[in-house]
Amino acid sequence: LITMNAKNFDSSLRDGKVWLIEFYAPWCGHCTRFATTYESVATHFHSKQLDRTISRRVNVAKIDGASERALASRFGVTGFPTFFLVDGWTVREYDGVRSFDGLVKFATTTEDEKNNNEDFPDPVPFLFGPFGPMGQLKGSLMRGGTWAVGMYEDLTLRRGMKPLVAMATLCVGGLVVGLVAIILVGIAFLPKAKMD
Repeated sequence: LITMNAKNFDSSLRDGKVWLIEFYAPWCGHCTRFATTYESVATHFHSKQLDRTISRRVNVAKIDGASERALASRFGVTGFPTFFLVDGWTVREYDGVRSFDGLVKFATTTEDEKNNNEDFPDPVPFLFGPFGPMGQLKGSLMRGGTWAVGMYEDLTLRRGMKPLVAMATLCVGGLVVGLVAIILVGIAFLPKAKMD
């Protein structure tokens, strides 16, 4: 079972392989009860990785959605556990019964079989999916917010600033960075004077 986080997620999925991904939370009772079954699913698929007779190799991973909020936001996770099958750019959310057989069937069914079977969920639309522009934007906003909260905690707890001073410092810093970015974009796209 592979543990993913924001640092290794995109690089792991870049290879285009099929991934079965669970979003879980350590405090979730359903997740802890299902953990051994999910480990069995991972063992089932990972033991078949070297078998050349199998055309569809599935990697199994888990993501702590409580601590990796940016990834959970990209996928639109609203509860735990939530399972996704990522096959290239196609993402499907599992909505069946949480069982070994259900997840194995969900992950091993080919795209043609899924498209011809009404029981399988439709793919997440690319525009709003985790790899589309809206998913990337949600992930970036969550990363930015997490970074700002981390900076605030660093300023107040480690550096001993008062909360109001720390907030003012972050706001002024954000304004300065924003203005510099606007000026640089303006200079880069400055219209050129016509020479007659």
